[in-house]
Amino acid sequence: MTERLEIVFEALHDDVDPPIRQTAHSAGYDLHAYLRARTVTLVRGATGEEVPVTADGALRLDPGDVALVPTGFRARVPPGYEAQVRMRSSMAFRRGLILPNAPGTIDSDYPDEWLIMMKNDSPRPVVIAHGERIAQVVISPHVAPAWVAGSVRPSTDRIGGFGSTGSA
Repeated sequence: MTERLEIVFEALHDDVDPPIRQTAHSAGYDLHAYLRARTVTLVRGATGEEVPVTADGALRLDPGDVALVPTGFRARVPPGYEAQVRMRSSMAFRRGLILPNAPGTIDSDYPDEWLIMMKNDSPRPVVIAHGERIAQVVISPHVAPAWVAGSVRPSTDRIGGFGSTGSA
């Protein structure tokens, strides 16, 4: 029998719940935007700024804008694991939002509120609402191997970098 993995969750507001899976076999846990009474770090063009969210908790992203969308909680992932943040497919397909660093990694020693880096990759403005499911997180084990100096020789005929297995 395997030991149950636990993520320590701390809500930063009274109305924040832990991430949940939508089905028993979902790999990802949904992450929600927490935008009520907040400012959000936004990069528009070449400059970053703190932007207040509207009174109803809506964040507008113009084409090309990148925002750090808060989730309203912090969590501790056990050592030996990482939290991989990924875009929900519907946000990318229907709204044109992407995670520019996908999958983003939250390490086990990260102590602050989880923020989701989102970019409006569409040609039109997109509004993110307070409480909206914006991304998902998958908890994955990782290894920390030692890197050692040595000689690396080809082990196959795959030389040439990107596209080295062919074009079709």
